[in-house]
Amino acid sequence: MELSESYRLPVSQQRAWEALNDTEILRASIPGCDSIEADGDNEYALSMSASVGPVKARFKGRMRLTDIDAPRTYTIVFEGQGGAAGFGNGNARVTLEPDGDDATTLTYTASAQVGGKLAQIGSRLVDGAAKKIAGEFFKRFEGLVSGGIETDVQP
Repeated sequence: MELSESYRLPVSQQRAWEALNDTEILRASIPGCDSIEADGDNEYALSMSASVGPVKARFKGRMRLTDIDAPRTYTIVFEGQGGAAGFGNGNARVTLEPDGDDATTLTYTASAQVGGKLAQIGSRLVDGAAKKIAGEFFKRFEGLVSGGIETDVQP
């Protein structure tokens, strides 16, 4: 599965970078995320619930940030296990480019593989669920970093 999209964020590149590295903002932005905690240098443990078509599961996983060039880009390498539902792993290259003084274009390209029941339900359902989760993430993320969403996380 491959995903690639760009989003315009109404904040500076530095603010976007800081938010992308803030575990509380990420936890509040990732749909179904129960926890995300630092677990070493640029490594994180996370747990989340997700449904893809008829498959609902609780995933535990890890992500690692590599190829870091602050505040411009990094690569996220991730892996998750969902028990009987299966597994997912892959990577995403995230790039931030200034768009004037008060805006940033965030572009990502992600590649992921799934196995187990997730792989059996078909790539259309998996791709659709991934796009929906990514869209919800960016909606929440933009609201948090721009101050448009009331939450316990301060921008």
